Amino acid sequence: MMTFLAKMTVKEGREAEFIRLANTLTEKVHANEPDTLAYEFYKLRDKERGYAVYEKFRSEEAEQAHQQTDYFAELAPPLVDCLDGPYVRTYLDPME
Repeated sequence: MMTFLAKMTVKEGREAEFIRLANTLTEKVHANEPDTLAYEFYKLRDKERGYAVYEKFRSEEAEQAHQQTDYFAELAPPLVDCLDGPYVRTYLDPME
Protein backbone atom coordinates (compact mmCIF):
# COMPACT_ATOMS: atom_id res chain seq x y z
CA MET A 1 0.00 0.00 0.00
CA MET A 2 1.19 3.54 -0.77
CA THR A 3 -0.66 6.49 0.75
CA PHE A 4 0.22 10.17 0.83
CA LEU A 5 -1.11 13.68 1.12
CA ALA A 6 0.41 16.25 -1.23
CA LYS A 7 -0.08 19.91 -0.28
CA MET A 8 0.29 22.75 -2.74
CA THR A 9 -0.40 26.44 -3.31
CA VAL A 10 -2.02 27.63 -6.53
CA LYS A 11 -0.87 30.80 -8.28
CA GLU A 12 -3.11 33.81 -7.89
CA GLY A 13 -5.64 33.94 -10.72
CA ARG A 14 -5.19 30.26 -11.66
CA GLU A 15 -7.57 28.61 -9.20
CA ALA A 16 -10.44 28.04 -11.66
CA GLU A 17 -8.07 26.38 -14.15
CA PHE A 18 -6.49 24.27 -11.39
CA ILE A 19 -9.89 23.10 -10.13
CA ARG A 20 -11.03 22.21 -13.66
CA LEU A 21 -7.87 20.18 -14.32
CA ALA A 22 -7.96 18.49 -10.89
CA ASN A 23 -11.62 17.51 -11.34
CA THR A 24 -10.96 16.12 -14.82
CA LEU A 25 -7.98 14.10 -13.61
CA THR A 26 -9.95 12.80 -10.62
CA GLU A 27 -12.81 11.64 -12.87
CA LYS A 28 -10.42 9.78 -15.16
CA VAL A 29 -8.60 8.13 -12.24
CA HIS A 30 -11.88 6.96 -10.68
CA ALA A 31 -13.11 5.58 -14.01
CA ASN A 32 -9.91 3.78 -15.06
CA GLU A 33 -7.71 2.82 -12.11
CA PRO A 34 -9.08 0.02 -9.90
CA ASP A 35 -5.77 -0.15 -7.99
CA THR A 36 -6.08 3.50 -7.00
CA LEU A 37 -8.06 3.17 -3.79
CA ALA A 38 -8.46 6.90 -3.10
CA TYR A 39 -7.81 10.00 -5.18
CA GLU A 40 -9.38 13.26 -4.03
CA PHE A 41 -8.41 16.94 -4.11
CA TYR A 42 -9.29 19.21 -1.19
CA LYS A 43 -9.21 22.95 -0.45
CA LEU A 44 -7.13 23.73 2.66
CA ARG A 45 -9.02 25.85 5.18
CA ASP A 46 -5.94 27.41 6.75
CA LYS A 47 -4.03 28.50 3.66
CA GLU A 48 -4.99 31.00 0.99
CA ARG A 49 -5.01 29.25 -2.40
CA GLY A 50 -3.95 26.08 -0.56
CA TYR A 51 -4.99 22.67 -1.85
CA ALA A 52 -4.14 19.05 -1.17
CA VAL A 53 -4.59 15.73 -2.91
CA TYR A 54 -5.04 12.51 -0.94
CA GLU A 55 -3.83 9.47 -2.88
CA LYS A 56 -3.94 5.82 -1.85
CA PHE A 57 -2.68 3.04 -4.10
CA ARG A 58 -2.80 -0.73 -3.71
CA SER A 59 0.98 -0.79 -4.34
CA GLU A 60 3.90 1.32 -5.52
CA GLU A 61 3.43 -0.27 -8.95
CA ALA A 62 -0.16 1.04 -9.03
CA GLU A 63 1.14 4.55 -8.34
CA GLN A 64 3.68 4.19 -11.13
CA ALA A 65 0.96 2.91 -13.50
CA HIS A 66 -1.16 5.95 -12.57
CA GLN A 67 1.69 8.28 -13.57
CA GLN A 68 2.10 6.50 -16.92
CA THR A 69 -1.47 6.93 -18.16
CA ASP A 70 -2.16 9.08 -21.21
CA TYR A 71 -4.53 11.35 -19.28
CA PHE A 72 -1.94 11.92 -16.52
CA ALA A 73 0.63 12.87 -19.20
CA GLU A 74 -1.92 15.30 -20.68
CA LEU A 75 -3.29 16.86 -17.47
CA ALA A 76 -0.41 16.83 -14.96
CA PRO A 77 1.88 19.38 -16.72
CA PRO A 78 -0.73 22.16 -16.96
CA LEU A 79 -1.94 21.33 -13.43
CA VAL A 80 1.61 21.66 -12.06
CA ASP A 81 2.02 24.89 -14.04
CA CYS A 82 -0.83 26.33 -11.95
CA LEU A 83 1.20 25.84 -8.76
CA ASP A 84 3.04 28.55 -6.92
CA GLY A 85 6.13 26.57 -5.92
CA PRO A 86 6.55 22.84 -5.46
CA TYR A 87 4.03 20.50 -3.90
CA VAL A 88 5.06 18.62 -0.75
CA ARG A 89 4.19 14.97 -0.20
CA THR A 90 3.67 13.56 3.28
CA TYR A 91 3.65 9.77 3.23
CA LEU A 92 1.20 8.00 5.52
CA ASP A 93 1.87 4.53 6.94
CA PRO A 94 -0.54 2.27 8.83
CA MET A 95 -0.21 2.44 12.61
CA GLU A 96 0.47 -1.30 12.78
